[in-house]
Amino acid sequence: MAGSLENVRVVEFPAIGPVPFCGMLLADMGADILRIDREAAADLGLPLAPRYNISARGRRSILADIRREDVRDSLLKLIEKADVLIEGFRPGVMERLGYGPDVCLARNPRLVYARVTGWGQTGSQARAAGHDINYVALSGALHAIGPGDGAPAIPLNLLGDYAGGGAYAAFGIVCALRHAAATGAGQVVDTAMCDGVTSLMSMCFGRLAADEWNDLRESNSLDGGLPWYSVYETADHRHVAIGALEQRFYDELLRRMGLDADSLPPRDDAHRRDELRAALAARFRQKSRDEWCSLLDGCDACFSPVLTLEETLRHPHHATRETFVEIDGVAQPAPAPRLSLTPGQIARPAPRPGEGGVEALRAWGLSDAEINMMEMNGIHFEENQEAV
Repeated sequence: MAGSLENVRVVEFPAIGPVPFCGMLLADMGADILRIDREAAADLGLPLAPRYNISARGRRSILADIRREDVRDSLLKLIEKADVLIEGFRPGVMERLGYGPDVCLARNPRLVYARVTGWGQTGSQARAAGHDINYVALSGALHAIGPGDGAPAIPLNLLGDYAGGGAYAAFGIVCALRHAAATGAGQVVDTAMCDGVTSLMSMCFGRLAADEWNDLRESNSLDGGLPWYSVYETADHRHVAIGALEQRFYDELLRRMGLDADSLPPRDDAHRRDELRAALAARFRQKSRDEWCSLLDGCDACFSPVLTLEETLRHPHHATRETFVEIDGVAQPAPAPRLSLTPGQIARPAPRPGEGGVEALRAWGLSDAEINMMEMNGIHFEENQEAV
């Protein structure tokens, strides 16, 4: 069954983090992505063998030195056939290389030109270097996560790179594709990870304005400030997560834990929350994590064990939903979200640099003569290589 983005052709310029993740989301939904790999990177080798580079799955690849003028002519002809271009350079780099939006949209007026950066194309920080932690810090999110008596906790690179960057870029691309299909007019999608994380914080900013959010860590309803929405250590030094926000879920939690609500500080007494937290913590330390699972799994106590990555791969819920699939011997998340009529699927593992390039160009309508001319002009291919 064809994916919802079937026949959408994407040129992906080389990048790390959010750009490959955005490409994975599009490829999983059927987009045909041709990645332009750097020849120097191919010579140096990749940090991961392609089969393990999950966010780069679903593409094909050509090799090119994008600084060369003869290569530029060939790539611009390729961009004329594309629906989407994705790039993740600092502002001004694509313009200096000769692939800026004005040039590309002049060659292909319906092109969706997607730019993914940390700070965006404008602003006082636009040309500064940064990584996920910096964008999350300037968005207010980093300050809000972590213990009240310690430093902020780093949320991996999920918020900036993948949520605020890659996922928002994919959303912007799909919106712009819909507009292009209706009007024939392409446009620039300026995705800033800092913007995306700030957007993700909408609820917090709304509550802050309403004086319903305390700008101190671990002092609000969703940041660990409530004893019944928190993480607790078990007897075997593992952890469980509790999210019993509503009264009925809290009542179920206490009942299953064998605790009498009348013997505990009341939920609505904010001055005694430390006592309540200590009582819950003491009770959770009396049993192992798996013993608590046998008592609380599947009920309305809003309970979950805190799983390691290895345990996540084996959990029965993920097995029954087929959350993970195996490609080339590597377990990896299946496409998400799940569409009933046009479900996503993984077309292929990540390519080696240059792998599948000729096949992709033929699928895009280029003749063998045109492909040979591109190769003469500095586009290279590495066909039929065995995966590492």
